[in-house]
Amino acid sequence: MTKRLDNKVALITGAAQGIGKAAALLFAREGASVFVVDIQDEAGAKTVAEIKDAGGKASYLRCDVSNEADVSDTIANVERTSGALHILYNNASIYLADSDGPVTNIKYDVWEQIIGVNLRGVYLYCRQGIPLMLESGGGTIINTASSAGVIGVPNCDAYTASKGATISLTRSMAAEFGPQGIRVNCIAPAGIHTAMMLESNLEEGSFDEDSYLNIRQPLRRYGTPEEIAQTALFLASSESSFINGAVIVADGGSTINGDLSKIGFSEALAREFF
Repeated sequence: MTKRLDNKVALITGAAQGIGKAAALLFAREGASVFVVDIQDEAGAKTVAEIKDAGGKASYLRCDVSNEADVSDTIANVERTSGALHILYNNASIYLADSDGPVTNIKYDVWEQIIGVNLRGVYLYCRQGIPLMLESGGGTIINTASSAGVIGVPNCDAYTASKGATISLTRSMAAEFGPQGIRVNCIAPAGIHTAMMLESNLEEGSFDEDSYLNIRQPLRRYGTPEEIAQTALFLASSESSFINGAVIVADGGSTINGDLSKIGFSEALAREFF
């Protein structure tokens, strides 16, 4: 039976855990040869092992996505071992919850670190990966933004800046490279039940989880990494062949459902959901 990503080569950043891992497992099940890119060696190797145990094809590549030399090395590895690149999923992102904040308070090195991973990483992988993708006959790029890129979220200005810029970059690349056979789209998740969210302090008195789920969240639950991975699979496959430059906000409807402050959603915890 033909699979949705048969004979495709996919590179996924931040694929050692969370949404990236869910996408790596799903893409491999759908026939892709997957390059798992991360800085978490043990977790990345585990993801690859799970894929191979299930009969899929995968390799782990260590890379700091904000480092140009690292990115160049991984793309060279993909070209050397697979000879092609069809799917680039720029999923890697960071929060720095204790040091991000209002623009007037953010230290320069904190700004550079957040922008480096969340935005420069997208730029570097597109800059290095698109030529190989063109040589491969075209493909799809999926960028990870956040609902913080489409609404205002206080106290995390570096993060929101990186995600808003990712959305704008997605649109400009879609217009630039669409005529050359490369579609570029973006997923903006929020409220996804990942390890990052679980590590946040949900017991903090200023955050009312029941109110978030029962008032703010129309679907009355958190999302799962697997649900975002399914969205990415759709964008990676030919089923989305006429979708280009789109921003899919995958948040259960929370960002169109009123003011965060109405349910005591603290500024610090907003970062964990956007």
